Amino acid sequence: MAEEQMHLVQLSVAVPQFPDTRIYIRISKLVKALLVSLTTASPDETGAAKTMGSFVYALPNRFNDRETLSTVFFAHEPTLDPTTRLAKLIARRAQLPTYVTNSMNFSDTGTVDEEMSVFRTVAEVVLERLLAFHPSPPSPKRRRRLLTTRIRFVPTAPAMAWQPAPESLRQLATYLKDSLSGFNKDAQKQAELMLEQAKSSPDINNYLAFIFSSADPPDGLQCGEQDYHVVRSAAGIMLKNNVKSQCKSIPEASLQLVKLAVPMGLQDKNVQIRNFAGNIATEVIKRGGLLAWPELLPQLLDMIGNASGQVSTEAQEGAMSALAKICEDNTRMLIREVNGQRPLNFVLPHLIAATKSSLPRVRVGALTAINVFTPRESQAMLNSIDDLLQHLFILSADDNCDVRRQVCRAFVHLVETRPDKLQPHIGGLVDYIISQQKCDDEDLACEAAEFWLAVGEHTDLWRALQPFLVKIIPVLLECMVYGADDIALLGGQSDDEDEQDREEDIKPAFAKKNQARAANGEESVPKSGDAYEKLNNMDEGLEEGEVSDDDFDDGDDGYPDERWTVRKCSAAALDVFARDFRGAVFEAIFPYLSQNLKHEEWPHREAAVLALGAVAEGCMNVVVPHLPELIPYLITLLEDPEPVVRQITCWTLGRYSPWAAELTDPAQKERYFVPLMDGILRKMLDKNKKVQEAGASAFANIEEKAGKRLEPYCGPIIQQFVRCFARYKDRNMYILYDCVQTLAERIGPLLATPELANQLMPALIERYNTVSDESREVFPLLECLSYVALALSHAFAPYATPIFVRCVNIIHTNLELSLAAAVNPALDQPNKDFLITSLDLISAIVQALEGDKAVELVENAPHPFFELLSFCMEDPTDEVRQSAYALQGDCAKYLYPRLQPHLPTMLPILLKQLDMDSVLDEEIDSGFGVVNNACWSAGEIATQHGKGMAPWVPELLQRLVEIMCNPRVPKGLSENSAIALGRLGLHSADLLAPSLPSFAEEFLNAMQEVDPSEEKATAFKGFSMVVGVNPQAMEKVLMSYFESIARYQDLNLRNPIKQELHEVFQNVLNVYKRMIPQFNEFVSQMRPQDQQSLKNNYAL
Repeated sequence: MAEEQMHLVQLSVAVPQFPDTRIYIRISKLVKALLVSLTTASPDETGAAKTMGSFVYALPNRFNDRETLSTVFFAHEPTLDPTTRLAKLIARRAQLPTYVTNSMNFSDTGTVDEEMSVFRTVAEVVLERLLAFHPSPPSPKRRRRLLTTRIRFVPTAPAMAWQPAPESLRQLATYLKDSLSGFNKDAQKQAELMLEQAKSSPDINNYLAFIFSSADPPDGLQCGEQDYHVVRSAAGIMLKNNVKSQCKSIPEASLQLVKLAVPMGLQDKNVQIRNFAGNIATEVIKRGGLLAWPELLPQLLDMIGNASGQVSTEAQEGAMSALAKICEDNTRMLIREVNGQRPLNFVLPHLIAATKSSLPRVRVGALTAINVFTPRESQAMLNSIDDLLQHLFILSADDNCDVRRQVCRAFVHLVETRPDKLQPHIGGLVDYIISQQKCDDEDLACEAAEFWLAVGEHTDLWRALQPFLVKIIPVLLECMVYGADDIALLGGQSDDEDEQDREEDIKPAFAKKNQARAANGEESVPKSGDAYEKLNNMDEGLEEGEVSDDDFDDGDDGYPDERWTVRKCSAAALDVFARDFRGAVFEAIFPYLSQNLKHEEWPHREAAVLALGAVAEGCMNVVVPHLPELIPYLITLLEDPEPVVRQITCWTLGRYSPWAAELTDPAQKERYFVPLMDGILRKMLDKNKKVQEAGASAFANIEEKAGKRLEPYCGPIIQQFVRCFARYKDRNMYILYDCVQTLAERIGPLLATPELANQLMPALIERYNTVSDESREVFPLLECLSYVALALSHAFAPYATPIFVRCVNIIHTNLELSLAAAVNPALDQPNKDFLITSLDLISAIVQALEGDKAVELVENAPHPFFELLSFCMEDPTDEVRQSAYALQGDCAKYLYPRLQPHLPTMLPILLKQLDMDSVLDEEIDSGFGVVNNACWSAGEIATQHGKGMAPWVPELLQRLVEIMCNPRVPKGLSENSAIALGRLGLHSADLLAPSLPSFAEEFLNAMQEVDPSEEKATAFKGFSMVVGVNPQAMEKVLMSYFESIARYQDLNLRNPIKQELHEVFQNVLNVYKRMIPQFNEFVSQMRPQDQQSLKNNYAL
């Protein structure tokens, strides 16, 4: 056989986190295959023998070029996953069979992000070298990329003498302009590729800073004024993004040029350029800290103060805007000590002084920056509060609406942090807020109305409003009536149920966070159908300078139902006051209701129904005598000619549905509850889509409140849901899913009866089959199916296979796209919500089917199931990992034999997740959720894996004790860590016993309030087995332990665990009875009821 031609490349690259360690790469290109070998060596390892590692073969799938097949020839567990991933990636990209040998353990390189960085480095190097082989003619798309001329940056002198090369400057300007072109997509894409390549030049930031800070086009650059503004804007955006992603690697000389460009940009005539300069400044501070640019704050404050009188208006406004951004993005940095001083102590007095500026924008900016700190208790604010209040009182009469809006916001913040300073002025504040709420400026009026919400929800200050209710409530009621512009938009709406929804009509859907696996088995239930629920600004999660899609949405921005308005804020305030003052509020609104509920003009009718609904929770007891008259009238309003009135009536009836649902007299139930429920169900098929939405939302509310009382009516309810599936357009389908899943959650197993399941499931599956994997409707759909699967249990089996397979495919595709994006920065990261909802639905299916059917699904999965799960357990997104650990725990509980072979790979990942140091401050809430589910999963695995846990017990013990003893962690997480630790003792008591003194007290404290459950029982059993091995260790907490035994009751606990727990408790008591000479005297120190409990239940 002829010898194959071979190309060989050998090279090495440094590990980014460990410069002394190098990765040695050998690439052999045969005619029909590739061979890649990886190994590492540090100075300490030179000449040392290395393990062979793993050897994986990957083959492109000729039927689907996005998939690869792989075979493991040799496996060394720590290196197997990255070896397989690399082999599959290379095979897919090169479209050639690929052999990869690897003795490098990527997880040794640090955190998950650092591990991914190393993997990305290796992949990029290998793929780049493969291109040099030219194994086949490039595709047309690839050919275009090869023919494109790169921007060549000519090396220049050091930074202070730096000057750009004219040709490089011209090329860069051209690509910057094209990158923001919305007219020529090809040119835009090409420009983006070239700019991405340009990032590798050490001079790129010099050029960007030069262009950004030059008010006029440089010589030789032929560019009109408008085009040059686009070029500068693009340069500013790219410069900010480079600082964000590469700050630590930017040469100091380039960084100095950036710092020179910012003050020049802040003085620019164009407000947009000034804003970009502020974005760059705050990014430098955010990434490098205040000490990276110590002269910036004094420089900005000098420009704002204009002590010389020579600073331009633009410069003052630009500096103030930049300082406000820095305060917003670096709040903690300004409050903390830096070199023995707190920067805020220096900055805050200057900000307060700036509120006296003659420039409205500077006054607004100063107040905006101050309002970053008013919600926080700091020494600087403590020192300046009196001065600040005096300035606020003066500014309250400012002729600029934006200034007064910030004044109102400051008062709102101070309600929480300094109510003592506001209480003496409450009368004047009430009058001022009322005057501002009556302003024509909607934003100002809305900000003022927020004050009532803040005071009403404050623990003590709300009482101070009692004397002023007669002033406040009429204003709230007045503001709840739609204004003239809104009436023009809303009045006489047509029947539109047959009109297709526009894409912009559909609110963005997001995967809901997986409920943390709680020790108490509790889950929070989201509220449905809040008519005045504030839509939180989705921009809060954005980086400074970024914009949300909403900024470009020209759909329903002006539609009053789609935004937070003074009307909704007033209704929310009335709701809060009703819960504070109860009967007094209803007495105040009763005359208004009497006059307006039957008003001839629909806006007054609608506002009265809204007011009645708003006081439902707080005033239910005083409204109840009127409900026999009000409910029938409201049911008639469901047929009101105005859709807006029908819409709000649905919401109000939903708020009062608990009263009707709880009626015990069959005649009254038939008279009030059944017509109410029937009316809402009918409105779910109203001719107007917004009324449909309100009806569905109200019915979900009824489901939550009525619960199992709906069981007799499930037949008609399911029938109506099926009709809705047939008629709803896309937008209302989302709330219909909520109705279905809430019903499934509330009635549970009843839904599995054939007469109900056989009606619901065909409609649900038909919709399921029409929704594409890329649609955002997948999120609520899969979540709904999760609840339905749990309710149907084994009856879900006929539908399980295609749904399970689809979820696995979605996960696989998402992970492949993530890996591709990690290797190629030009690709976007996929939406992780697809992962979250798919993992949650698989969890539900595993729980529902439990035995052989679930095993069969996993065995026949289209991709390696536990390999995908392992990837998800290391995903950088907290919510993905939270769902992944929930699924891992369910697999331990229901599929342990299939999970067991993968535990050597999975348990190290789990242990890494239990490290509290990995929970970042800025993501602490979601991070706790991940750790919580990891604890729960660890407990489930420990219960099943038995003695096999031995290698991991020491580290697992350390991690769980650290969590349990950490005062920062939420109570539920502390409980779950204690349960996991207790369950670890079931089969590892000998290994835990020596460490018992280090966790006994914390375990008992954490378990005190845990509700009875099988998990609690097994945890106490395991803990008691540890005590039995080392009883002397309990000396300090023995009384607490005896009290826990005496008070342990669980009437629902089933055998055999009930009997086993009793026996373990009895054995431990016997041990101490033998150990303690005066045992009875010791027991007599307990409370009488605890003594009696021990004597009644145990042989003492």
